[in-house]
Amino acid sequence: MNVPREDGQNLNRNEIASAPKAGENSIHELMYIYNRMFEYFGSRSWWPGETIFEICVGAILTQSVSWKNVMKAIENLKRAGFLELESMYNASDEAIEQCIIPTMYYRMKTKKLKAFVGHIMQKYNGNLTKMFNKDMDSLRIELLGIYGIGPETADSIILYAAEKPAFVVDAYTRRIFSRLGIFSEDVTYDEMQDYFMKRLSPDVPLYNEYHALVTGIGNRFCSNKRPKCKECPLRERCFYPQGRE
Repeated sequence: MNVPREDGQNLNRNEIASAPKAGENSIHELMYIYNRMFEYFGSRSWWPGETIFEICVGAILTQSVSWKNVMKAIENLKRAGFLELESMYNASDEAIEQCIIPTMYYRMKTKKLKAFVGHIMQKYNGNLTKMFNKDMDSLRIELLGIYGIGPETADSIILYAAEKPAFVVDAYTRRIFSRLGIFSEDVTYDEMQDYFMKRLSPDVPLYNEYHALVTGIGNRFCSNKRPKCKECPLRERCFYPQGRE
């Protein structure tokens, strides 16, 4: 993975620990936060998925539900033989619904999956790679035009499946970075994404790892109601009241 250095060159992962610390400027601030998270978790090898189609399916299914539930649904789809684009396209709604019950809102998510695979089958003859060969901005506009795909899902597909540098932000990003004093709590998705993408080099592995680490902090420490501030690796940087205890 490459990350930005002050002289415009790149640091590899082994050099990250020597990057400038917080407070020098916003780029170094973001990398300081990254370093602290990475020192705690290491590489999170995210997004899990054996194929680019599986990654896309996971991105749609994970809306409003934990990843462990998505994994159950993914395994159900695999066992049923539906985790291929054409087989999902030909499967009945009822059959898909039975597989993805663990993800909640399974009827609505079935419609989203069917809309996604229908778009690929009808416009690209089932060739997902052909769609991903588009430039990033055109791909994002197209994805957002598919039923059930919002900005976070579109950017997850772009970053993790298409491997293009779209920085993914989510509710964890808003919560963590507002508590760190960087965002206001009412910051929009586009404002958060713009903040990161203007300050970090458009590096797919960096964007991948950064989002995965933020998710790790959100899952393990920075809950909405009962955050584990004293254990959090970002505690010394946090402005959240419990973080200063």
